[in-house]
Amino acid sequence: MANFHSPSPSCGLDPWEAAYTRFETPAQEIRKFARRLDELGAADWPRAAEIVELFCGRGNGLHALSRLGFTRLEGVDLSAALVARYQGPAKLYVGDCRSLPFDNGSKDIVIVQGGLHHLKTLPDDLERTLSEAARVLRDDGRFVAVEPWLTSFLVFVHWVCQSRITRRMVPKIDALATMIDHERDTYEQWLGQPQIIVRLFDRFFSAELSSSRWGKYVYVGRKRTGAR
Repeated sequence: MANFHSPSPSCGLDPWEAAYTRFETPAQEIRKFARRLDELGAADWPRAAEIVELFCGRGNGLHALSRLGFTRLEGVDLSAALVARYQGPAKLYVGDCRSLPFDNGSKDIVIVQGGLHHLKTLPDDLERTLSEAARVLRDDGRFVAVEPWLTSFLVFVHWVCQSRITRRMVPKIDALATMIDHERDTYEQWLGQPQIIVRLFDRFFSAELSSSRWGKYVYVGRKRTGAR
């Protein structure tokens, strides 16, 4: 059973988390998330929607949602250190996204932005996470996911990350390369199973949008009847 508790601001960062904080500033990430959510149609979502973001990290996706006018926001992440960095109106939980602290059918939208590729075991952990997302969604609730995807652009990015000179000259590339190094097992596992991943998404949700470009896979779907 997942352990949900209030985070302590004194929690330290592990090497991946430290690199993540170097990759882009909170302001940059919030702008990125707000732009992405707008492209995914968030402007048309009801502002009273109850939204939960899984793998919410330091909460910048929640800040972006707040800027877009959403007020009923919650987030879940396994890292107490990252959650402790959030300062905003949303309610955050430290816990496992494979066992969510929400009632059945209590949310309108579940969002994941770059968290599913951290799951240790595929397809089992992904199935459990998607099952939980479907469980907490109301009938016809919306599931949104944005994850890395092995497009030609991402292959180029990986090649750039192998250059020591580039890493020394470009801090953002060094931070990205460091994150990849520390998550390599789960990252490569995720990139290597695209058909299984899409099949699981479509098992629990009915796709409204399913596309890959610029090294990202974007999925927006509605909860299938009876899915949980």
